[in-house]
Amino acid sequence: MERQIPQLHVFFLPLLAHGHLIPTVDMAKMFADRGVKTTIITTPLNASAFSNTIRRSKESGNDIGVRILKFPAVEVGLPEGFESSDMMFTSQEGIKWELLNKFNQAMFMLQQPFEQLLQECKPDCLVADWFIPWATDAANKYGIPRLVFHGTSFFALCASACMRLYEPHEKVQSGSESFVVPNLPGDIELPISQLPKYSSAQDVETDFFTKLLKAAGEAELKSYGVIVNSFYELEASYVDYYRNVMGKKAWHIGPVSLCNRENIDKTERGNKSAIDEHECLKWLDSKQPDSVLYICFGSLNTFSSAQLKEIAMGLEASELQFIWVVRKQKNDNEDEEWLPEGFEKRTEGKGLIIRGWAPQVLILDHEAIGGFMTHCGWNSTLEGVCAGVPMVTWPERGDQFYNEKLMTQVLKIGVSVGTQKWVEREAIGKAVKETMKGERAEEMRNRARKLAEAAKMAVEKGGSSYSDLDSLIQELNSERKL
Repeated sequence: MERQIPQLHVFFLPLLAHGHLIPTVDMAKMFADRGVKTTIITTPLNASAFSNTIRRSKESGNDIGVRILKFPAVEVGLPEGFESSDMMFTSQEGIKWELLNKFNQAMFMLQQPFEQLLQECKPDCLVADWFIPWATDAANKYGIPRLVFHGTSFFALCASACMRLYEPHEKVQSGSESFVVPNLPGDIELPISQLPKYSSAQDVETDFFTKLLKAAGEAELKSYGVIVNSFYELEASYVDYYRNVMGKKAWHIGPVSLCNRENIDKTERGNKSAIDEHECLKWLDSKQPDSVLYICFGSLNTFSSAQLKEIAMGLEASELQFIWVVRKQKNDNEDEEWLPEGFEKRTEGKGLIIRGWAPQVLILDHEAIGGFMTHCGWNSTLEGVCAGVPMVTWPERGDQFYNEKLMTQVLKIGVSVGTQKWVEREAIGKAVKETMKGERAEEMRNRARKLAEAAKMAVEKGGSSYSDLDSLIQELNSERKL
């Protein structure tokens, strides 16, 4: 009798933050769609955010599940239920470094209970977030290959590696100067003002974060390889550079958001939506194709009330139709301080403000959306690419500056609001008008639509990402100790 080979089993360990959790759940669904048993490891609060998604995936026949670890928030001095790094960001104050330090301590305390799960379940592979450096040691302890999930683009990975290696910013005299990133294909120019702060951070309060980045980089070197939410046709030069010049073992399997084909799956990615999906779609259905600008700066934006007011004035002056997602303020009494007096009345019918979480993929996919003002987080950027819309780029931190350059300098489907920390309403109005109806608008839109088609083909059978995922699964099967 022929011996039956057990099903390949992959663990997924995401960082506890929406921007990392959402693509990880999508990845787990994609692996499960290919017949792989997948298990997402997370905490009670985070598990509740995607329980319906997992249930629907199971009902479709996938072998997908969740294992819960208790998050030691109280043990490190955090409030009970503080289980997401998103909770340490406030709309006015930015990152609370003291909370981030404690959260990081709690993440390290998860290693022991996680190792017990590895010992109990004996998965064949672990896909763990780059920001969880101890995952490599935990996996190696049990002879399990660990794949690193970065949650950003190949372009950003290559650019940041070149920055660390050659340190071109050290040769720049003034904060207003720019430099070309050495050895990176495309002659990419970066202003010193847009350098990701942690790449040269010496600040005492961010010192532990610098140590975390160092530990994560060292853990990656000992890992089996890297998995990237991207597709070859989007950034071919940088995929090749990452693999061939930097010598990294990597697979591109994205865009992972495209695994959500039904409206309900697009609506329920992440938090509960602050707007009824039918109400939102009805509003969009009343608009002409390519006439609405969608504005969203992710779940962690830290704009001041004064800057939000400036955005509102820029939008009103542009006379464009828009959907604007604004993160709720901590103090509900101050919720309307950022709105110019009479703004909503004057823009009634032309503008829709969503206070809180929005079904972003559902909105972007609607034909009425003609542009996307974004912070250039990689999830949002890739979702904009999949929707085939040009972008108004406004990065705030980290890899967002690199992603902006990919959109504006390489792919030429984006218009920057500028490189200043504070952006005036005139600059905002100019950028949105150029994106939606300027001389370059149609050219950018055509280019964006071609990329959207390429994205959809990449994840279909025979496509570049579909084939890369197949190749990875075959390799993991061949590595198994049966």
